[in-house]
Amino acid sequence: MIKARVTVTLKNGVLDPQGKAIEHALDALGFGGVGSVRQGKVFDIEVDSTDKAKVEADLNAMCDKLLANTVIENYAVEIA
Repeated sequence: MIKARVTVTLKNGVLDPQGKAIEHALDALGFGGVGSVRQGKVFDIEVDSTDKAKVEADLNAMCDKLLANTVIENYAVEIA
């Protein structure tokens, strides 16, 4: 069993209205000094395999096909 974490974030230059809303909410809650907030997604995935190279290739394919919109998002795969 291989465990992995996939982190998906918006590319630089892509507007992040949810991040901006979080930034304003933090300020309203008294957490001043927050420069900016960018939101993203995290996927913790377990794959029933022992072949790390194949799992990494499969995870990249999963991101390209489903987990990330590669036009506006970047992703990073981290295998534990």
